[in-house]
Amino acid sequence: MSDSPKRPRIVRNDYRALHPPQGDTWKPSLAVSVVIPAYGAQEKLDLTLAALAAQTYPAELTEVVVVDDNSSPPLRLPELRPEHTRLVTTTPDSWGSAHGVNTGVAHADGQVILRLDSDMVAYRDHVEQQMRWHHTADYLAVLGHKRFTAWEPGRLTPEQVHEKVLVGEGAALFAIEDSTSHWIETVIADTDGLTAHHPTNYRVFIGATGSLHRDFFKTVGGLDTDLRLGSDTEFAYRLAQAGAVFVPETRSSAWHLGMPQMLERGDEGRQQRVPYIAQRVPLHGWRRTAAPRAWRVPLVDMVVDIADATAAEVDAAVAPVLGGPDGDVRITLVTGQGPAPQDRASILAGDGAQLRLIEELYDAESRVRITQQAPEADPAVPYRLLLPKPVPMRAKGLGRMLHLMERVDAGLVLAELPGGPPARLERTAAFARARHITGGTGLDQVVAGIWGVTTFDDLAADEPEGTVFSPPPADIARRFARKYFNARQRARLRAMLKR
Repeated sequence: MSDSPKRPRIVRNDYRALHPPQGDTWKPSLAVSVVIPAYGAQEKLDLTLAALAAQTYPAELTEVVVVDDNSSPPLRLPELRPEHTRLVTTTPDSWGSAHGVNTGVAHADGQVILRLDSDMVAYRDHVEQQMRWHHTADYLAVLGHKRFTAWEPGRLTPEQVHEKVLVGEGAALFAIEDSTSHWIETVIADTDGLTAHHPTNYRVFIGATGSLHRDFFKTVGGLDTDLRLGSDTEFAYRLAQAGAVFVPETRSSAWHLGMPQMLERGDEGRQQRVPYIAQRVPLHGWRRTAAPRAWRVPLVDMVVDIADATAAEVDAAVAPVLGGPDGDVRITLVTGQGPAPQDRASILAGDGAQLRLIEELYDAESRVRITQQAPEADPAVPYRLLLPKPVPMRAKGLGRMLHLMERVDAGLVLAELPGGPPARLERTAAFARARHITGGTGLDQVVAGIWGVTTFDDLAADEPEGTVFSPPPADIARRFARKYFNARQRARLRAMLKR
């Protein structure tokens, strides 16, 4: 199957292979819906719409959907606004910017969604410069540029903003020396414009101004309305997991009217976001510093085919991972059959004996589930380890395999196993993009081209390491004490050593 013209094979996040159309002779064809979630602040909204009314992108291909999140008094559309502008109100079942964006997208008709905050004054070509990228590929997340400036109510009228933006002097509306850049500019510079791939590149695609194809927005599932704060970070993470390429557009810019909340209330903002982001975004720095535990979204999905395996063999594969430093996992044991029979005849006959032991062994372990069939890949989990059979795992084997994958930036790591096919560690983002590009055929070959494949040789141990069936041997001091001292003497010895 040949690639679609809108789905070129982009290696990792190196969008430099794309060539967006340039020059005044360019004839755009994609319709864009500018979605503006808003709550109160009518004066700022009026300036935002005045700037949008002066954009260079064709008016016949542009619509603006303002979403009023039940403001009091209700928002209104000013006289100075783009030709195709609508005002909708969110339903009362939820509230917040995530609900507002989702509502706006549901009412939008454009092929591309450009989310713009209601306190943004865009330069004349702000929409156009983002849209040029979207004509080259349909899985881009394009981030618009902005600077923060102090806001003084009544300083500017919509007419003044419109006049300046219309003649290409949007940059002169405020003094650059009095403005502040966003922290994401440091990330963009550090990664050579995001072309140097890093698993956390997604975190720059947050709020204010950014765009993507509407179909891609729907594939990812929209923003999570359960998150009052941090919903844009979590959505950007899911975009990355779906294979998005993040593009910072810097040829145009916009003014953000007012300083960022995180600048003014940074510590409080982080505290309010940490539990929600940590539960849902395994790759975020807040999560990677935490001790292993059961999370809503694990770092790794480990799927093990345990058909005909004994409980001891299964525990040799599972226990070192759960108890080791890489326990941020969800383990699925695939049996190929239903639950073990529990009737008297089956138990006495020994039917399903090993499966009963396995079920009992992990009954209280929330990170382990036992299923008849292998589950579909979870798009939110960044890595998936597939074991064709249980093998004794090294305590740090999974972590080393992950480290290798990140060190060489691979999309697939293969680990040889004794007497069978290799284990596979898959990067969810790489395989999601491969499916998007090809429709689902020849995925390994595509992943090899857009992300790379490598091998790992230190996953399995020769013998089980510290399982309930094969506990580690006691150290030499303990063996000596047990041989030469009785229980009372050993107790006294322990008490002496604690002093």
